[in-house]
Amino acid sequence: MTGSNRRRFLSLIALFAAPMAARGDEPKVTVENDVVYSTVNGTELKLDVVRPSEGDGPFPVVFVIHGGGWRGGNKKDSRPGLQEMARHGYVAVSPQYRFCPQNPFPAQVHDVKAAVRFIKAHAKDYKADPGHVGAIGFSAGAHLAMMLGLTSPSDGLEGAAAPGSPDSTIQATVNYFGPTDLAAADIPDVSRPLVKDFLGGTATEKPETAKQASPISFVSKGDAPLLSFQGTKDPLVPHTQATKLINAMTAAEVPGRVELLIGAGHGWGGDDLKHTMAETIEFLDKYLKTPAK
Repeated sequence: MTGSNRRRFLSLIALFAAPMAARGDEPKVTVENDVVYSTVNGTELKLDVVRPSEGDGPFPVVFVIHGGGWRGGNKKDSRPGLQEMARHGYVAVSPQYRFCPQNPFPAQVHDVKAAVRFIKAHAKDYKADPGHVGAIGFSAGAHLAMMLGLTSPSDGLEGAAAPGSPDSTIQATVNYFGPTDLAAADIPDVSRPLVKDFLGGTATEKPETAKQASPISFVSKGDAPLLSFQGTKDPLVPHTQATKLINAMTAAEVPGRVELLIGAGHGWGGDDLKHTMAETIEFLDKYLKTPAK
C-alpha cells in the first residue's frame, strides 16, 4: 500500500464521527504517544495510545498495524485514525515493530504480541477491556494482524513473554490486502524480494519458516472472527491469496467474511473506501462491543 493510499484510508475513519462533530459534541480523547512497551537487545519499542477521555470504561481495544513490507512504515501514520477510533469508543493503539532484513521473522510477530500483552497488563491505566481486543492491519500490517488473530501460545510465536504475563489473544481481526500464504506459488515476482527479506531466505530455501510465517497455516476452529478486503488487481498480493483464506475459514468454520473488490489494487479510495471503512466499524462493533457470553 502506498503512503498516500494509507493516509487516505486512515483519514476515512473520520467519516463515522462526522455526525457527532456536526452536533458540536465530538467526544474528547486522551493521547499518549511513544509509550515504551518492550525493550529488545537495547532497542526500545514504542506504541501510541488514544482513548476516550470521558467515562470509566472499560473500553474495547483496537490495534492499528501499519504496513510497509515488514521493512518500513511508521506508527505515526496511524495517529489521525487512532483519534477517530477513540471517539468511537475504543482504546486505539498503534505499535512500532522491528523491521527486516535486520530483524527477520518472527521478530515482527513477537513485537505485536508483546504490544497486546502490554496493553492487557496495563488495562486499568488505559481503561481498556482486555477481553475485547481487535486488530486492523494494512498489507504487511494485515499479515501481522492475522497472525495475532489466528495463532495461539501453543504455536510458539509468543516471543519472550514473562511468566504470568497476559496472553496475546484477540477477539476480532480486519485484514486489508495482507498476504496469507508466503509459501505459495502465486506470490508475484515483485513481492518475492520482500518475502525473502522477511523470512531470511526464499520460501524454497526455508519452507518450514515460510509455513510458520503464513497466517493460513494456523486457521482453525475457534479463531477470532476475520474480515478481509482484497482487490482483484492487486500487483503485490494476488486475490488468490484471499480465496485460499476463504477455503480455510470455511473448512474450519471461522466466522467472518472475505470481500473481493473487483478491479481494485493494493489500496483504494472513493466509494470503495467509504464502504470498506463502514464495514470495518460495523464488524468491530459487533465482536468487540458485545458483552462476552
